[in-house]
Amino acid sequence: MDAMSLSDTVSEIDHLSEEQRECIEICTEATEACEWCADACADHGEEMAECIRLCRDVADVASLHARFMARDSDYSDQLGDLCADVCEACADECEQHDHDHCQLCADVLSECAESCRSMH
Repeated sequence: MDAMSLSDTVSEIDHLSEEQRECIEICTEATEACEWCADACADHGEEMAECIRLCRDVADVASLHARFMARDSDYSDQLGDLCADVCEACADECEQHDHDHCQLCADVLSECAESCRSMH
């Protein structure tokens, strides 16, 4: 059996709208970008502590929001608002740093926040 991509898998969940499918994909991308950014920031010393903390928060909240949407949870909208707030705070922090991983992460997080806010 061929492996399915995330978008293939998400497209099989029939209760999701196209916007929800896109939000799940961008939440997953934000999770991955933040895990990478947090790990890379660990090499840059104590001045990156806040960036690491916020990236870890986003990774947890964004992955949880994607799972809540996939299972059509009644709490998905509330979690989406929290996810957008955390993404915006993390993007603001990442934008202050010149590292490529921080700049890429900020771009992904801005898109994720916008997508999560549009869910309701």
